[in-house]
Amino acid sequence: MGLLSRIVTCNSHGQDSSYFLGWQEYEKNPYHEVNNPQGIIQMGLAENQLSFDLPESWLAKNSDAAGFKRDGQSIFKELALFQDYHGLPAFKKALVDFMAEIRGNKVTFDPNHIVLTAGATSANETLMFCLAEQGDAFLLPTPYYPGFDRDLKWRTGVEIVPIQCTSSNRFQITAPALEEAYQQAQRKNLRVKGVLVTNPSNPLGTTMRRDELDLLINFITDKEIHLISDEIYSGTVFSSPGFVSIMEVLKDRSLEQTPVWERVHIVYSLSKDLGLPGFRVGAIYSNDPIVVAAATKMSSFGLVSSQTQYLLSAMLSDKKFTKEYMAKNQKRLQKQQSKLVSGLEKAGIGCLESNAGLFCWVDMRHLLSSNTFEAEMELWKRIVYDVKLNISPGSSCHCSEPGWFRVCFANISEDTLKLAMQRLKSFVDSVAINNQSHQELKNSRKKFRTKWVFRLSFQSFHDREQDER
Repeated sequence: MGLLSRIVTCNSHGQDSSYFLGWQEYEKNPYHEVNNPQGIIQMGLAENQLSFDLPESWLAKNSDAAGFKRDGQSIFKELALFQDYHGLPAFKKALVDFMAEIRGNKVTFDPNHIVLTAGATSANETLMFCLAEQGDAFLLPTPYYPGFDRDLKWRTGVEIVPIQCTSSNRFQITAPALEEAYQQAQRKNLRVKGVLVTNPSNPLGTTMRRDELDLLINFITDKEIHLISDEIYSGTVFSSPGFVSIMEVLKDRSLEQTPVWERVHIVYSLSKDLGLPGFRVGAIYSNDPIVVAAATKMSSFGLVSSQTQYLLSAMLSDKKFTKEYMAKNQKRLQKQQSKLVSGLEKAGIGCLESNAGLFCWVDMRHLLSSNTFEAEMELWKRIVYDVKLNISPGSSCHCSEPGWFRVCFANISEDTLKLAMQRLKSFVDSVAINNQSHQELKNSRKKFRTKWVFRLSFQSFHDREQDER
């Protein structure tokens, strides 16, 4: 083992998290409506499979882009040869325009400030390398995406300090929680380099309010640290309140000429909004030219292929397509989310009111045998192995309260979602029956003990009375 590196031998990847263990169990026994109808239904994967027909239809109508042609002539050789790591200018322009369109064109983005990466995972890690040293810390509000333990920490050596948020205010960030997290890092002798948030939130499925964003800007201004806003779900907002980008708040407050302008960075990806995680298209947007230059050099380790860039530059430049896609996709997300919420309600389960994302933050605290994370894990195992649904326990998201679960809805069909809710309702009903039987047994025992104690007391009284006589 002495010949291997620290990264190889350490156990900080996070692969042993219940978040990933659930995936492993699903892969051993995946549900299929025909081949394996008793298998595990995957509800732990935040993937958008509701709108594949839209890009497929576009591809069928745009044979040049799909066939790597320009004006009917093949450009395969041009795309196959080595490309500069700065990325294709046409794609970078199309991508920033798409980002602006999602934000209602309230803000614009400069293609010279964007760095292409192989997905948001690579973007977040690259920013850690750019902004922090090994042993420095970033503050993250809980609950947060379990993959951040891998993306931010594993290879960089950066530490995560949680900003503890609670259900009492719908898990919103507060000034006391921010300060407490900062002080906790100080007590651990960790230098805080920034705050990272996901907006819309993974796993909450909610957008951040403007006062929360203002609070974050004030906080990083006061502490002279960075802010990373992971906005990969920005195009999934399907109901009010709408999405507000951190860049919009900066511009509304006229902070372009202040030091904080260069300390705010955005992570984006086409994995969620366009449903293309396999294409591995991510991006960093920063107003700091030094960060942009360094991140661009680092992108050599995770480039987006020229073929992918060419295809998507044509697709995203088609404004008729992007407008239609965004409208239809958001309607489909809202419909599927409503079916999940309705199914949960029928099973006697509530969830946090959400307006974005590919999942709901589900409240199963009433199903716990005790208010502990041990009880949460017991419930999770029963749901995975007995109910055969893979969902993500709140503890894997570092939630401070046991009994919350992330349940995804956009990666399965309407029929599969209906079956999942039927399974869950049957389980909850059986738990209720068992609890009722257990309570009845306890009551009968209590009644028996009461009668027994009464008889003993009566016999004792009778004996004393006889003695006195």
